[in-house]
Amino acid sequence: MKNITSVLLISSLAINTACSTMKTTDSTTTEIPVPDASLASNPFMKKSALQYQAPEFDKIKDEHFKPAFDYGMKVQLAEIENIANNPSAPTFANTIVALENSGEILKRAQIIFYNLTGSNTNPALQKLEEEYAPVFSGLSDKIYLNEKLYSRIKAISTENLGAEEKRVLELYKTNFEIAGANLSAENKEKVKKINEELATLSTQFTSKLLDARKNGAVLISDVKELDGLSADEIAAAAADAKAAGHQGKYLLTLLNTTQQPLLQNLKNRATREKLFKASWYRAEKGNADDTRSILERQAKLRMEKAHLSGKKSFAEWKLQDQMAKTPENAMNLLAQLAKPAVETAKRESSEIQALIDKHKGGFTVEPWDWNFYSEQVRKAKYDLDENAIKPYFEVTTVLEKGVFYAAEKFYGITFKERKDLPVYHPDVVAYEVFDNDGKSMALYYLDFYTRSNKNGGAWMSNFVEQSHLLGQKPVIVNVFNYQKPAEGKPSLISYDDVSTMFHEFGHTLHGLFANQKYVSVSGTNTPRDFVEFPSQINEFFALEPSILKNYALHYQTKQPMPQTLVDKIKNAASFNQGYSTTELVSAATLDMNWHSVTDESQFKPALEFEKEVLAKYGFNLKEVPPRYHTPYFAHIWGGGYSAGYYAYMWSDVLNADAWDWITTNGGMTRANGDRFRKYILSVGNSVDLNQAYKDFTGRTPDIKPLLKNKGFIK
Repeated sequence: MKNITSVLLISSLAINTACSTMKTTDSTTTEIPVPDASLASNPFMKKSALQYQAPEFDKIKDEHFKPAFDYGMKVQLAEIENIANNPSAPTFANTIVALENSGEILKRAQIIFYNLTGSNTNPALQKLEEEYAPVFSGLSDKIYLNEKLYSRIKAISTENLGAEEKRVLELYKTNFEIAGANLSAENKEKVKKINEELATLSTQFTSKLLDARKNGAVLISDVKELDGLSADEIAAAAADAKAAGHQGKYLLTLLNTTQQPLLQNLKNRATREKLFKASWYRAEKGNADDTRSILERQAKLRMEKAHLSGKKSFAEWKLQDQMAKTPENAMNLLAQLAKPAVETAKRESSEIQALIDKHKGGFTVEPWDWNFYSEQVRKAKYDLDENAIKPYFEVTTVLEKGVFYAAEKFYGITFKERKDLPVYHPDVVAYEVFDNDGKSMALYYLDFYTRSNKNGGAWMSNFVEQSHLLGQKPVIVNVFNYQKPAEGKPSLISYDDVSTMFHEFGHTLHGLFANQKYVSVSGTNTPRDFVEFPSQINEFFALEPSILKNYALHYQTKQPMPQTLVDKIKNAASFNQGYSTTELVSAATLDMNWHSVTDESQFKPALEFEKEVLAKYGFNLKEVPPRYHTPYFAHIWGGGYSAGYYAYMWSDVLNADAWDWITTNGGMTRANGDRFRKYILSVGNSVDLNQAYKDFTGRTPDIKPLLKNKGFIK
């Protein structure tokens, strides 16, 4: 996942203290505040002295954020006033470039802050996040609802502007109008109040969910209840329990998804049920961690905001600058996937039930049984045992001999570990990235292991965004939630985890190859339904024969994975696709329905609303729950994917169709890599992305390759 939370919270119109004053229409100037002595040692007051402005984590302390925020906002407001009140006729240079050149102090502090609150938070940062959420929202409104600034942007002539400049100008105008710059003064005030409350609610949701995830962990007293787990998994559970103050017991921590990885191997049905229900009910217990009242309020406020902007629903408002354009187009795609997915899931369920009956289980398959018995079905059908695969997937080997090796073959880039760079947690590792001509081009950080103070899931973020105008090269981080092994043990991961690593690195490639002058259209600053395309297509490299044999090495013998096991993985590639697609499409359908409400009377309590939506769209298999249950759907209530979770499926159509083009045009060649880099990875949002796709493949995307990949059609 591309982490866009910070993009939503951090105004792209930041500050530059290099400019002192500008004249206004009444011959006065807004003075840029001078930092006082207390800010002298604050690391955010100047660019990092490290390579590519990499964060100076050895100098950054929690107490540095608040003063940097306060001072940075004062500077920003002064800068905005000077730009808006410039007596000179508006031009691209004195308005757009002035805005693009701004943001140095505040954005530098914010971008590090939001990365830390996602990956390594603490009570002090959580308190600060909640305090400043409405403040930053108000600051954004002061910019995007600034009538003078909007008027200047509208008045800029496109004559003599280059293609990227025209695109940037168009997007600025669109973004201001989406924010409500063309609303009446009365409605602008209403939007400001809504935005302020929404910012607070989103932060509260994230904080509650983090606590719900932590407090929802399952404590086990008897190791017999963990029958089926490996010795390393049991040791890790014991270590987690000890760290939580439960010496001699075992703690099963939760990931942010509905299903939990350990369910696949737990033989004790009661333990499986306990773990699943801990996951499902984590945020709806009526206690301090309950998120329902918050998300219900968020949904209503979002609808009200859309109405103020003249749109029927929040989804209609949100999708106007996306590739899908309308909620109807998004729902049409989901419907094309839902029907064959549910039909396939029903057949998969029958196979699982047959196995349960064969073993005289005496029960009907439930959600907590699916992963365990589907694994048994997979073993029976394909003779594939996940535990036989893991020894060939050691984390660092997968990264360096798999992910990096694929990037070197397809794009010519190389990597060198950097142990001299400061990091925000001991688990974090860093690499320098070199382009195909041998020149250094970026820095790349990875944070592999789950922690109680880390948000669930996996994502990519920038520490520094690429921009020729600002003289910035990309500094990128990938964050994961792999289970950390016990001390001295190897970190062995599942094939799903391998796919996740390739996926997130696809986002990284999108950021690494950014080649824009303006940061607002650089790299992954694209529509949500395009941003997942580069990440999802990179997953295909995980099973590319020349890549797989290079990294699928047994952690003890260093021998490559036997071809028989490779064949089993490939043969099983379409296995369980009915289930996995149904859980994703049902979650996307929930998201779109929460945000397609046109009248407050259509809202119902969260659990009732969810139940009715799933029934309405045919998601009536109780054993196949949505990937995200409404109360812990972090993407849409705490992140930037509200009315946008469909983007994964939209991008998947592009990804499958583009891979089909690659495989029929020579496969994994440097020529194809250079072409994909030229037309897709390096353009950011500086061109029309529907056209960019056509430029790469010579055609419009077709859903058939995706349906074939999933085994839904021949």
